[in-house]
Amino acid sequence: MDLNTVLQQLRQAGKTEQARAEWISLAAMHPQQAQVQYETACIHDSMGLESQAVPYYLAAIDLGLPEDDLRGAYLGLGSTYRTLGQFEESKQIFERGMAAFPEALELRVFLAMTLYNLADHHAAMSLLLDVIADTSADKEIQSYQRAIRLYAQDLERQW
Repeated sequence: MDLNTVLQQLRQAGKTEQARAEWISLAAMHPQQAQVQYETACIHDSMGLESQAVPYYLAAIDLGLPEDDLRGAYLGLGSTYRTLGQFEESKQIFERGMAAFPEALELRVFLAMTLYNLADHHAAMSLLLDVIADTSADKEIQSYQRAIRLYAQDLERQW
């Protein structure tokens, strides 16, 4: 059994503080391993220790993660910045993530929340309307998809 599995089992058994201590130790011993930095960020984030997660997320992204984890790291870091009230940093991270993963609808939704916090309500609403038009399986929503997309571009437009 590998160490990652053992640490995940500790976490699942409710021994999160012990698992966190182990991840911190591993991150210090392996500062150039992106995956270790990412897992360390994640455990901090899951424990509500967002400010302590930030440097690990930044290191993981800078060191280069596999695509699935990189996508998760952008979401985790952007969301963490948002919860810390660092809205501009959050916006920048979500935009970087969307540039790398244009198909990542979850990044758009979380960016919309950040834009709301920045009082850019128009942009936030537009992003959400586009996501709804793209993803809703509801036949009634789909029947109005064209109108939803039009309004997403120009919510103030009146006829």
